[in-house]
Amino acid sequence: MIVYREMKEEDVPFISRLEEETFSMPWSAASFLQMIEKEDARYYVAEEDGKLLGGCGLLLIAGEGNITNVVVIPEARRRGVAAGMLGHLLAEGDREGLTAYTLEVRVSNQAAIALYEKLGFVSEGIRPDFYEKPTEDAMIMWKR
Repeated sequence: MIVYREMKEEDVPFISRLEEETFSMPWSAASFLQMIEKEDARYYVAEEDGKLLGGCGLLLIAGEGNITNVVVIPEARRRGVAAGMLGHLLAEGDREGLTAYTLEVRVSNQAAIALYEKLGFVSEGIRPDFYEKPTEDAMIMWKR
């Protein structure tokens, strides 16, 4: 059974390593540590039988949530882990009174875009050259 819970300090080395293996512009362990200590941030992990499967994060800004990170280990992809984590994140945000959520995603990341659309996000614009390594536009998505 997959459990979704708050990210702890001891989870950070694994999640930051997973980001390094997954993304061209990963967050550092120091950045994750800083974020999990912030009062206006919420970070969660998915865990199964004591093994971390992934993590995701949310910044709380003026009653809205900015989803900052979503990462899942390769062998757990296409199993609903990201959807489960994001569902947990959205439910927790709703419980805290958030009224809308936003995120950026590479325009080429069709799997992620499809997942976000399934969760009720819609594209509301493009940020040109938002990403580096390689340079690419970001789709701005909102769930209101």
